[in-house]
Amino acid sequence: MAKGVALVTGGGRRIGAQICSTLIDDGWYVLVHVRSSVEDAQRLLADASQQRNGEACGQVIIADLSTDEGLQSLIDQTHAILEGQKSVGLGVLIHNASIYNSKDYESVSLEELRLNNRIHIEVPFVLTQALTPSLKAASGCVIGMVDTSLHRAWKDLAHYTASKAGIIAMSKSLAIEYAKKNININCISPGFIKTAMTDKIDDKFKEVIISKIPSARLGEPEDVANAVIFLASSHSDYINGETLHVNGGMYMA
Repeated sequence: MAKGVALVTGGGRRIGAQICSTLIDDGWYVLVHVRSSVEDAQRLLADASQQRNGEACGQVIIADLSTDEGLQSLIDQTHAILEGQKSVGLGVLIHNASIYNSKDYESVSLEELRLNNRIHIEVPFVLTQALTPSLKAASGCVIGMVDTSLHRAWKDLAHYTASKAGIIAMSKSLAIEYAKKNININCISPGFIKTAMTDKIDDKFKEVIISKIPSARLGEPEDVANAVIFLASSHSDYINGETLHVNGGMYMA
């Protein structure tokens, strides 16, 4: 455990899985939180361990963050692992767990709005709060994963973008509060990244999207993971309360 312990919520699939793999490659012991992607997370850690002659690279934490009991379970399991690993604290906390559904504004139910707020605002708030002592001990960092869609108007995403914007607002406020306490807090805003979800997009619509990206391509999960590595490193020590855009220039176009 050369660099310490990192926790990634929603780390079993897609971008989250790539973040976990890249953190492991960078020397971190990674706690991969999942709700249902248990086999994916176990396979990720098994493959990483095999590549390192059986060295343990992390652990899977199963918890349903939509419930108070599930969130508390994640907190308790994280504390127990940190104690078991005799870690000085938590080096990296990444709020990657997310839900996404495009829906007409007038059709969004109160339950759906609350679930978006729950996963995107309440969980990062409570989890960061509970793990702050561990983050202080390790001079750690917090990274909130947001979305390019919240920086401009998008039809049928009011419930999603409003909740994601809350992560940025929270991160800025906490960055001011903890800057002198050795915790850096930033966000990463991915654009259109190649995943199983984008593979389902109609080719014509995909062409329209790419035409709006100055880099003329969709991003790779590695592009986002590399941004995480940068913010988790000493190279970003003087960066705090910012949002790093990983979108091939789409945000400025």
